[in-house]
Amino acid sequence: MHTKDVIYELRTKNGLSQDELAEKVFVTRQAVSRWETGETVPNTETLKTLSALFNVSINTLLGAPQQLICQCCGMPLEDTIIGRNKDGSMNEEYCKWCYADGTYTYSNMDDLIDVCVTHMAGDNFSEGQARAYLKHRLPQLKYWKHYEELSDHGQFEAFKAQLIEEINALHIEGMPKVEKLNALVGSYVNLEYRLPNGQLVKFLDDGTTYLGNQLEPEYGGDRCFGVLANMDFILICTYAEGGADPELVLYKKR
Repeated sequence: MHTKDVIYELRTKNGLSQDELAEKVFVTRQAVSRWETGETVPNTETLKTLSALFNVSINTLLGAPQQLICQCCGMPLEDTIIGRNKDGSMNEEYCKWCYADGTYTYSNMDDLIDVCVTHMAGDNFSEGQARAYLKHRLPQLKYWKHYEELSDHGQFEAFKAQLIEEINALHIEGMPKVEKLNALVGSYVNLEYRLPNGQLVKFLDDGTTYLGNQLEPEYGGDRCFGVLANMDFILICTYAEGGADPELVLYKKR
């Protein structure tokens, strides 16, 4: 698709007239009309405004002229998994798992490889093959090539270590000590819990990236512990296979 087609489709899909779109992005109706006929394209600042308004990447607005990949883990990027800057705008170089709210979530390449391998390995791609591929591929990506320039020099790792200490200090019965926290997008871990009054509730935001892990219980059984946290809270739950029948064990504000 061309930019003119993308803008027309997004405008009509969102039920906006040319006048209404013009007002929202601070241009004239004639400017919107020229975009949609292909006579002109929005300038850089207007593209940023359109990106925020329609919640799509600038790459999408330009007709997706290039295949974006995360410059930390190498994952192909779609609008729904692009990382966000602190102001909420999209950072089209990273996925939600590697970059969230303006923060890089990985400072150790081996930790990232361990996480990626579990998702990549399968019938046609062994764990060894996945690990070898990532060890070759990741050093070629921008984040790892310019790590000293882009990293926070251990600040985020220190925050994760503090979180782990706080979680382990809770001494949840049957839950082993947490040794590692991984980046987890809310939509993948936002389970629905049943309150004593029968009401079903969710505690997370689907679009937010959290830190967490899944732990096998010390006493065995078919339920796992789920640990989730960020700067504001710690959540611990148990659930059956596939996140079924979740039960909230603890929700604690930090």
